[in-house]
Amino acid sequence: MLNENMKALRKSQGLSQEELAVKLNVVRQTISKWEQGLSVPDADMLISISEVFETPVSTLLGETIVETRMDDLRAISEKLEVINLQLAHRKAARQAAIHWLFILMCAGITAAFAVLMALNSPYLGWDYSQPETEVIGVVLHAVEWSFVRIAPLALIGAIVGACLTRKKAS
Repeated sequence: MLNENMKALRKSQGLSQEELAVKLNVVRQTISKWEQGLSVPDADMLISISEVFETPVSTLLGETIVETRMDDLRAISEKLEVINLQLAHRKAARQAAIHWLFILMCAGITAAFAVLMALNSPYLGWDYSQPETEVIGVVLHAVEWSFVRIAPLALIGAIVGACLTRKKAS
């Protein structure tokens, strides 16, 4: 296993036996014997070889690597996919909540209009000679006047918002 790994690493880095021998301070024939499996380097030489090839000694000796680079990328992409799904679910839940908020706004504004129409501004028939009733009447009239002016715009906005946030059929 060592002989095959050394030969493969040497060739992958574009080194000849002679060039590797110079880097390791040995003769070319020693490299040839190691690659043919006729002899093996000692422990110190294995460390030097691993430094030249920039690879761990365990890889030189043929130890299987638990997780390769491709497996790392696959694991990362699976994690990213899970995160993307979670974000998509959150976005869909947020969109549904906003959609129902717009629908509730439409219902609330419509109900408020119905109540105001049913009451028919009862404060208009009050006796305004008393200061308390005068103040309360003016406040009620201001609230009603503001609501009648602002509510139609809010209702249109809520209807548009409900239409824009509705879930599209997939």
